[in-house]
Amino acid sequence: MQTTILLITLVLMAATLAVILRALWATDGPPPSEDAPKTRTRMIWGLVVFGVIVSVASLREWPHTSAGSDAMVVKISSGQWWWDTDTTEIPLGQQIEFHVTSEDVNHGLGIYDSNMRLVVQVQAMPTYTNKVVHTFDTPGSYRILCMEFCGIAHHDMVSEFEVLEGSS
Repeated sequence: MQTTILLITLVLMAATLAVILRALWATDGPPPSEDAPKTRTRMIWGLVVFGVIVSVASLREWPHTSAGSDAMVVKISSGQWWWDTDTTEIPLGQQIEFHVTSEDVNHGLGIYDSNMRLVVQVQAMPTYTNKVVHTFDTPGSYRILCMEFCGIAHHDMVSEFEVLEGSS
């Protein structure tokens, strides 16, 4: 996915450069000095190189999307108006890779701790499985709530699981 985003960014940057160059070289007015075109071209290429470097540097792998080989996979599917998880007990301190999808419309999966603080979120989309990685460091009950209005019973989209010490 990140490679695709990088390629799209580079293509759009090239198109933008073409438009800028066309605009710069099509200006009317007094003739520029002999060094002006060289300076302008160097400046434009400098901006292009800088843009490519910034784009490549910003597209590194995100820490919450890459799980270790020992991560526990928890599958969560959704629909109007329910969540279905393949487990109700998660071990404390274990890296969890949530695989989240929807069977009908978009839903926003939000996992909240017992104080109703948002711990992690990800979008649940039809025909696509989003992944998010999280390690729970506090035992207790956690709730899954829908964060995107999905219809008349949106408020009923609640599920729970427990994070337990010494569970496996």
